Amino acid sequence: MSTEGGTKALVAALSANLAIAAAKFTAFGFTGSSSMLAEGVHSVADSGNQVLLLIGGKRARREADEEHPFGYGRERYIYAFLVAIVLFSVGGLFAVYEGYEKIHDPHELHGWYWAVGVLVFAILMEGWSFWTAIRESDKAKGKLGWVEFIRRAKAPELPVVLLEDTGALIGLVLALFGVSLTVITGNGVWDGIGTLCIGILLVVIAVVLAMETKSLLLGESADRESVLRIREALVDHDSVTRVIHMRTLHLGPEELLVAAKIGVNAEDSAAQVAEAIDAAEARVRRAVPIARAIYLEPDVYDAAKAAAGDDPLATPGGPGPDTTH
Repeated sequence: MSTEGGTKALVAALSANLAIAAAKFTAFGFTGSSSMLAEGVHSVADSGNQVLLLIGGKRARREADEEHPFGYGRERYIYAFLVAIVLFSVGGLFAVYEGYEKIHDPHELHGWYWAVGVLVFAILMEGWSFWTAIRESDKAKGKLGWVEFIRRAKAPELPVVLLEDTGALIGLVLALFGVSLTVITGNGVWDGIGTLCIGILLVVIAVVLAMETKSLLLGESADRESVLRIREALVDHDSVTRVIHMRTLHLGPEELLVAAKIGVNAEDSAAQVAEAIDAAEARVRRAVPIARAIYLEPDVYDAAKAAAGDDPLATPGGPGPDTTH
């Protein structure tokens, strides 16, 4: 996934959310609508989230050093996890509390046209941000469906913006629903119900985001297509006869570690084996450019040993099983 595309989507979302937050708080001041207050806090939380992701992206580009020999790529995952926490606590729980309070102590809305006007403006701005995120994600997701793209993406920025914007648009519709019914019925409870629904929606999105980011923090393997390309690149059927077993790990969205035990010819000299390893590394980097750290261990494949189960990752007559999930 392109870092440039994620940054473009983040900047668009940040610009939209800052403008929307100012408009929502203005409308809250004129109307006293709890839906508008919850939506204003939601927009502030979203703006802070986009700033966090931009900071994470910048810090992740730092060069590797002695203390962090594999670099800082995973900082993007850490900041994405912070986004989930902020969305859950500042956005979701605040809206749930505000909605509960408004249902138990409803108030009449004043200047409702402010709320409706701001909500329509916010829907247009969020729609622009959402369209930007979709356009940039289209370049990265390939043939994947949207749900699969969010689950399998290794770069967190675009999935986060997609989830946030989806939640924002649905939340705005809920706020419009609550305000409209409050005006029509004269009962402020509807405004509280709309606010409560917004809070529950944000909590659900935050939990989904936290679960996906947790998986990235724990360390995910390369996608299945990349694993197959790496396996094919490693074996030349001459100096490297097979992949006995292999592990891949994302050090960051665009940095992949590859560790494999490869089968070589028993009669080859040490110099020939070293040359075979160098050639295999070059083939892998051409096939999968994000494979930055490659560690290959040469071995002589023993079918009897594999069949006996001495090597649990090796299978008789072929390479070890895929380790992707």
